[in-house]
Amino acid sequence: MLDIQTAAAHPHVTRRADYTPPDWQVPDIALDFDLAPERTRVRATLNVVRGGAHDRPLRLDGGGQTLLSVSVDGVAVNDWTLEDGALVLPLAGSEHVIETEVEIAPDRNTQLMGLYASGGNLCTQCEAEGFRRITFFPDRPDVLSRYRVKMTADKARFPVLLANGDPIAQGDLEGGKHWAEWHDPFLKPCYLFAMVAGDLHANKGQFVTMSGRTVDLGIWVRAADVPRTQHALEALKTSMAWDEKVYGREYDLDVFNIVAVDDFNFGAMENKGLNVFNSRYILADPDTATDYDYDAIAAVVAHEYFHNWSGNRVTCRDWFQLSLKEGFTVYRDQSFSADQGSAAVKRIEDVRGLRAAQFPEDAGPLAHPIRPDEYQEISNFYTATIYNKGAEVIRMLATMLGAADFRKGSDLYFDRFDGTAATCEDFVHSMEEASGADLSQFRLWYSQAGTPRVKAQIAHTPGSGRAVLTLEQTVPPTPGQPDKQPMVLPIKLKLFGAETAKPLSEEKLAILSDGRAEIAFEEVTERPVLSINRGFSAPVVVETDRTPEDLAFLSAHDDDPFARYEAMQQLMLDTLVADASGMQSDHDAVIAAVALTLDDPALDRAFVAEAVLLPSESFIGDQMAVVDPDAIYAAREALRHAIGKTLEAKWRGIYALAAAQGPYAYSPAAKGLRRMKTVALGYIAASGAADAATLAFAQFEAADNMTDRQGALTSLVNSDGKERVAALDIFYNRYSDNALVLDKWFQTQALSQRDDTLAAVQDLVRHSDFTLANPNRARALVGAFAVNQRAFNAASGAGYRFVADQLIALDKLNPQTAAKLLPPLGRWRRFDAGRAALMKAELERIVSTPGLSKDMFEQASKSLAG
Repeated sequence: MLDIQTAAAHPHVTRRADYTPPDWQVPDIALDFDLAPERTRVRATLNVVRGGAHDRPLRLDGGGQTLLSVSVDGVAVNDWTLEDGALVLPLAGSEHVIETEVEIAPDRNTQLMGLYASGGNLCTQCEAEGFRRITFFPDRPDVLSRYRVKMTADKARFPVLLANGDPIAQGDLEGGKHWAEWHDPFLKPCYLFAMVAGDLHANKGQFVTMSGRTVDLGIWVRAADVPRTQHALEALKTSMAWDEKVYGREYDLDVFNIVAVDDFNFGAMENKGLNVFNSRYILADPDTATDYDYDAIAAVVAHEYFHNWSGNRVTCRDWFQLSLKEGFTVYRDQSFSADQGSAAVKRIEDVRGLRAAQFPEDAGPLAHPIRPDEYQEISNFYTATIYNKGAEVIRMLATMLGAADFRKGSDLYFDRFDGTAATCEDFVHSMEEASGADLSQFRLWYSQAGTPRVKAQIAHTPGSGRAVLTLEQTVPPTPGQPDKQPMVLPIKLKLFGAETAKPLSEEKLAILSDGRAEIAFEEVTERPVLSINRGFSAPVVVETDRTPEDLAFLSAHDDDPFARYEAMQQLMLDTLVADASGMQSDHDAVIAAVALTLDDPALDRAFVAEAVLLPSESFIGDQMAVVDPDAIYAAREALRHAIGKTLEAKWRGIYALAAAQGPYAYSPAAKGLRRMKTVALGYIAASGAADAATLAFAQFEAADNMTDRQGALTSLVNSDGKERVAALDIFYNRYSDNALVLDKWFQTQALSQRDDTLAAVQDLVRHSDFTLANPNRARALVGAFAVNQRAFNAASGAGYRFVADQLIALDKLNPQTAAKLLPPLGRWRRFDAGRAALMKAELERIVSTPGLSKDMFEQASKSLAG
């Protein structure tokens, strides 16, 4: 047993069951900033009101600032104490005015929480508990305040001063300084506070709301980046119109600003009226951003805007309710994105992401419900479970209730809890009250972890005219939850005739709420083939007795796009798992199904590109009792080669057709062709064609957009020829001054399937452009390598050692980012004994590191114990 002599070994655990309302509320707060990177002074004036009949002191959370003065009702006091960083003031009476003055150093804030420096600018990030690093305050989401903010700064250095709400005054001062004052009339928790000061320029626009109000929009960036913000600005306008149309939600302030910064732990932050974004989710032009980047920018802009209601106007009572805002808002942004292009492709992308990140989380030591029961460090619960599974839970509600009742429920929720801090139960009860549905059992989705498994078998006697589908569900045990109750599962079903390919039934929505159920289908005139969980109506793993022939049939004839995709993927997956397990499989069935899909002119090219891609190595591993990275890689490469070689003529024809499209356009059709072009190039390379590298390099050099250029580079980075080295050098030299594109250069190499990937990544850590201080760069190299199943899981354990070394170093700079990159090490139980021992040893080394943050300690210790 490890003897860990660190404070992290005995962390404080926060439990949902221990929630109590705030002792003091702060209905109004005024902040006065004297800004400088090296030393910023913050004067805070808090109107505090005692909550209820008690005599407990006022406790204001703090974190790392230097306290200069404290006064109560205008009189300086010194009868305060500091306890674990918090300022504790004994107070008589029920209302007071508290004034504090503190000093902080933004340029030394490597955690990027609170007020920090980025690219010469000053900005804030306060979710979840960053506001306490700016000033002393009851840093919890159920303390709602109106904010008035004044900023003073050197005008030449920081000509733009932004904060939440609307601007109310500004002016110049002696000595080259200036000031600006902002006021936010809406109650908000301190995690939504934001302020930015810097040399920024705006792409400005306007939006007229459905009630006729004009809102001034601004996207603030460095001067050189303004031309790359138009896509984000248009996405913002589209989002505002969509939320009015679909949810009836209108924006409420006179201005809406977005600021892009280079150093950011998250993708973006929904601060009221002043969103702060990671630059990667704002800046785009065809030369530097892929189609995926363009789509992601629109989705993230929408997500943060939608938070204005689902998160800001109605916020969380406590951090256990995080999915209340995040799950609901992810569902809203997914629906928005589906409306902007191919709904089928969007659904495929969402489910692929869920399976890549959330399913392993549910099956591992860090499994937790979407409403957790306890935490040591709240930043560790910004997870795929909270966000992605949370969105699936909302989607199930929408499916079960129907569009009209779901809208009535959301209207009731927004109207009833506007201006308050609500709970997940408040949301579910609103849906229940508006629709009349009984959601008692459905609430288990909020309290039970784990991914349900559904076994489906269909029985049909020829000539009987009847088929019976048997469904059985199990919910596997997870840490702390060994025994589970059956969940409510909305499963969409349909039958097709094996001979005629015609539907034998209308689509049914079966609500499986017991461990076992039987569903009868009448007038079944031929052998039925089951289409199940259509549209991925429930986030479950489905096991069926469908044959390879059935799956190939559905991949050609199912009328639900997701189910058609799913049948193809299941056919491929069964084949690959058999191959990796040393059993015999039939590649011909997969090849024939791929060929039929390629030849179907009715299918959208973007859909075809997704359908013919093989499942990832990690997803194949998730289906095996013991993950064998080498066998999985060999099986996948063999099938890729067979598909590429057998269908080489088709791939070349598709590639030539896609390559012949005109100049770059960002449209659904053009995106589909570019995606198909990259997939075809990948299969041509997999075929072993002698000219594959030449073809890829020609595409690389001729590309008029980043999608084609990176697609070619991704193919070349796995090759051995001189073209690979040349392309990497050209790419670097062309984009060495663009941090976001350089992240792609690091990431592409970290994901390479070459035998020397680990050595290459170790060299890249020493590259002059690599730094752990920037979260994007750390994720691009270390994070990407950790999900490269073959390279990371080298039998020597060198990959584990490399990642552990980087995370230990990163933890000293930015614990939050480091902790988020640790989960791949926590899956050690899924591997053979040799790899498991090596991975476990690295976790133990991390846990025993002196001075380890509580972020990392929680993740690593749970990974060892779970």
